[in-house]
Amino acid sequence: MHERLLRLSGLEPFTLTRDIPFVNVGERTNVTGSARFRKLITNRDYAAALEVARDQVENGAQIIDINMDEGLIDSQAAMVEFLNLLAAEPDIARVPIMIDSSKWEVIEAGLKCVQGKPVVNSISIKEGEEQFIHHAKLCLAYGAAVVVMAFDEEGQADSFQRKTEICARAYKILTEDVGFPPEDIIFDPNIFAVATGIEEHNNYGVDFIEASRWITQNLPHAHVSGGVSNLSFSFRGNEPVREAMHAVFLYHAIQAGMDMGIVNAGQLAVYDQIDAELREACEDVVLNRRDDATERLLEIAERFRGEGGEKKREKDLSWREWSVEKRLEHALVNGITEYIEADTEEARLGAERPLHVIEGPLMAGMNVVGDLFGAGKMFLPQVVKSARVMKQAVAVLLPYMEEEKAANGGGERQSAGKILMATVKGDVHDIGKNIVGVVLACNNYEVIDLGVMVPAQKILEVAREQNVDVIGLSGLITPSLDEMVHVANEMEREGFDLPLLIGGATTSKIHTAVKIAPRYHKGAAVYVTDASRAVGVVSSLLSPTQQQHYVDGIRTEYADVAERHERAEAAKQRLPLQTARNNAYKIDWTDYRATAPRFTGTRVIDDWDLAEIARYIDWTPFFQTWELKGVYPRILEDEKQGEAARSLFAEAQEMLVRIIEGKWFRPRAVVGFWPANTVGDDIRLFTGEDRAEVLDTLHTLRQQVTKRGGRPNVALSDFVAPQGATPDYVGGFVVTAGPEESEIAARYERANDDYAAIMVKALADRFAEAMAEMLHERVRKDYWGYAADEDYSNAELVAEAYSGIRPAPGYPAQPDHTEKLTLFRLLDAEAATGVQLTESMAMWPGSSVSGLYIGHPEAYYFGVAKIEEDQARDYAARKGMSLEEAERWLAPVLNYTRKQEASNAA
Repeated sequence: MHERLLRLSGLEPFTLTRDIPFVNVGERTNVTGSARFRKLITNRDYAAALEVARDQVENGAQIIDINMDEGLIDSQAAMVEFLNLLAAEPDIARVPIMIDSSKWEVIEAGLKCVQGKPVVNSISIKEGEEQFIHHAKLCLAYGAAVVVMAFDEEGQADSFQRKTEICARAYKILTEDVGFPPEDIIFDPNIFAVATGIEEHNNYGVDFIEASRWITQNLPHAHVSGGVSNLSFSFRGNEPVREAMHAVFLYHAIQAGMDMGIVNAGQLAVYDQIDAELREACEDVVLNRRDDATERLLEIAERFRGEGGEKKREKDLSWREWSVEKRLEHALVNGITEYIEADTEEARLGAERPLHVIEGPLMAGMNVVGDLFGAGKMFLPQVVKSARVMKQAVAVLLPYMEEEKAANGGGERQSAGKILMATVKGDVHDIGKNIVGVVLACNNYEVIDLGVMVPAQKILEVAREQNVDVIGLSGLITPSLDEMVHVANEMEREGFDLPLLIGGATTSKIHTAVKIAPRYHKGAAVYVTDASRAVGVVSSLLSPTQQQHYVDGIRTEYADVAERHERAEAAKQRLPLQTARNNAYKIDWTDYRATAPRFTGTRVIDDWDLAEIARYIDWTPFFQTWELKGVYPRILEDEKQGEAARSLFAEAQEMLVRIIEGKWFRPRAVVGFWPANTVGDDIRLFTGEDRAEVLDTLHTLRQQVTKRGGRPNVALSDFVAPQGATPDYVGGFVVTAGPEESEIAARYERANDDYAAIMVKALADRFAEAMAEMLHERVRKDYWGYAADEDYSNAELVAEAYSGIRPAPGYPAQPDHTEKLTLFRLLDAEAATGVQLTESMAMWPGSSVSGLYIGHPEAYYFGVAKIEEDQARDYAARKGMSLEEAERWLAPVLNYTRKQEASNAA
């Protein structure tokens, strides 16, 4: 009987014998792991792509892994074309091929054209045993070996117990039910990133190594493989450290039984030749030998980045020879945390009191930061990093200050003022508020942050209890505007005279001047455009010499703004509702035949891959979150902001990789389609294709402003076929990056790292928006299928070059947030995704997106703008709500104000 050995082949046979301790699987022919290879395939430069494969073989790869899973290319066609071209290159084709894809149709297409005996990467039990057996039998029929991922119906295995349980189950099915040769089974027990800063990730290396040992000892003849580069994603950009981590990991994993791995064959350090200090630090991380292993590796990592590391270290660390005061300033200005604890302690030992360190060198350093920020020589991301350094320094001093305070009543720090901040009731968004809080704290203001969804009464109670100097309100959704008006009313009623700051995405100087300032006569309501202005505004409001002059100026300016706004609105001519309806957008429905969706009703979408989602991210709004103005990627080369933008983007990419590899977010979505037709300004959804029974109704609003040049007064209903004309359809969706962002951000905040906390929230928002973009593409090409052949780049998707729209309740085309109730009811969205609606119709988690799908090629986005009372009454009647309730939700777009409104509010 022949020995059970893994036998593969390209043009030449390959047998994995005991004389081969480890098989290098070349990783660079993978569009998800190599930006260069992805670009070559996307540009159809197959000649250069073949050179990448050739380099892998020449550098010692015994198998090459080929993956074409790119959202914007035809993965199946690319796989077939590349394999066919590769077959004609004998120096490459001599080695076996690993066909790598998450899509079975791509794998099968590759199996049909590859020569020799390949490896399929991968199959798993994630879709149940029936599908797993089906795929395994096909692999057996094609004569391929298989990589089996440690992945079942509950998700990827991330612990030793889960890894071994899933592998044992899969082995039993393959060998007993399928008759698969055990020597052709290669288990991948999942290599995850270590040294991420999250404690739960510290044992991932050990778990993989021990799982490899268990598989080797308990699952006869099976093999163990893994994607080695995943381990070191926390150090992306520092290749020497990554290579050292890989070498250390492989040294221990191979001894435990790992005999294959996807690696960059040309970049693998020799274990014995790694710098001794670096090797020990890598082993501490990989083997989880010390609680501070990550911090120790971070401390020395920069010394090994790139060529001439030691020389760079001398240059970079020359500031360590300076006085402690100058070192603290340098650390604050440059956002360096590595030495802050030691330097703060040194400063404390040389100071009379710990408080003097804060009021002396630390605040001096922060004053430099403030001056640079004010002069436009530092940007918001850099300031938030400075705040992180300051917080960590204060954390060192705090125990000593508390001890001193307990002993003699001393230790109180003098701040520039006390600011209370809150996101108003019903709203869950807080990134902007948090950034403003950090900037104010940098400038020696004490910030009390009440968080999100804070009712007016609590804001006022805490303001009194804490004797604050300023109250700041934040909100993102339009109902928050009314809640801010309510807070102003309550402050007036209860006799407050504190300055009231107003900020957030939907707020404006006009709204503050027209709606809020007139309700708050005892104090000043001031609109703050962004974090960079907050310090100047607060400083002026609290200055004994400037306050009155500044407040008088604001009141005069806002009175003028309100008057000009009133005149401008009065000058705009608006049409009666019926006249506007007569001027609706006219579509010729005579020959229109809507494509029927592939299903009606709802479907939960749970096959989300974070790496795939990330490729749909529009980065321009990310920079706007950090108050860097410009369009990506041009902003990276901006003369003034470019350096800050590049640094921010690089750190975002590092965290992005950690999110993806650590699976920090668990995205979920639900999508639905329904037969639909319009009746007037309503879109009726039906239970079936016979359209006999109405399932629900979507209500739309129509523009009433007078248009010139024959332009129409549009409503969303104009883009759906009228009842009786032709059958049509409407879709809806809810997506969320998941609630995990809140806990991860809270963990960073507890570690005095506001920069990372804000970063993770900003990236969660980008993931949610990218999911909406990605799902819409799936809808157009597959689920609805009315644009099955579209092929757009990510830039074209961002520019909305495609056919159809996804308008969202609460946005300009339908300003009424209560339409979300209908959408959520139709989709059973809370049960399907966990997304909840607050009383103000904000979605929680905040990193969530919802909307409708309208597929007509002439559909476009627009703003309803201001509407008249006749439409408000009509809309209230159609929705079955009182006029007062309708006016509450439509307040931002009403072109009239009830005379009794002020007295009712009071």
